[in-house]
Amino acid sequence: MAISGIITVMERAARKAGTKLRRDFGEIEHLQVSQKGPADFVSKADQAAERTLYDELSHARPGWGFLMEEAGEIAGEDGKPRFIIDPLDGTSNFLHAIPQFAISIAVQEPKLGGGWGDITAALVYQPVTDESYWAERGRGAWLHDRRLRVASRRHLHECLIATGIPFMGHGDMAQWSRIFGAVAPEVAGIRRFGAASLDLAWVAAGRFDGFWESDLNVWDVAAGMLLVREAGGFVSDFRGGDRAVERREFIAGSGAVHSKLQKLVAGALRGA
Repeated sequence: MAISGIITVMERAARKAGTKLRRDFGEIEHLQVSQKGPADFVSKADQAAERTLYDELSHARPGWGFLMEEAGEIAGEDGKPRFIIDPLDGTSNFLHAIPQFAISIAVQEPKLGGGWGDITAALVYQPVTDESYWAERGRGAWLHDRRLRVASRRHLHECLIATGIPFMGHGDMAQWSRIFGAVAPEVAGIRRFGAASLDLAWVAAGRFDGFWESDLNVWDVAAGMLLVREAGGFVSDFRGGDRAVERREFIAGSGAVHSKLQKLVAGALRGA
């Protein structure tokens, strides 16, 4: 599959920002870190990566809008798409010298009459491993030049499921505990690696069989959701519907695994 112009633009920007992140990751003890909320930190590396992405992408696609984790929303010209960017997904990992973090970029199309519609292109780039996961609507999901498909396992007892764990100031620990109590006895294992964009990319790649998490922002998941869907998987809210971004709750997996995982999650919530 030939890489399109928009994916080439996104990957070039991500690699340039990723080079700086790798450099700063190697000098982690020297980073100046500011606190912006309970257990929620942003580093100079995060801000520099976002600025690099903005500069590169705005130069390549003049007039497009942006929605970014740090800088917020920057309006573009009417009728043009926007980039949704998380410049450093896995900031806590990064600041603790854990090499599990990524750059996430998605392209969202405008709706006729206003508002925002479908995600049509996605890139999740892991600077440490130099893995570039990308997808375009209708063209599949890929790791470099290798086509990705969600795992074929159908039985939960064979499955490895990814999640995020609530932490200080973020998430509903009581809800998460109920879901964990329902899911854990049914599966081969549960993993919490700390970067939702990579968790979803790994579902697309078949490394994880499924994923659930709540209290996520759109920049955490926009690219990963398209990767999963283009790899043949499903993404929904906890009720099995299509309001995952609105509700900030996400279940992902192959058709068989998604369905079974969703039923466990919904059952746990009904039993609250």
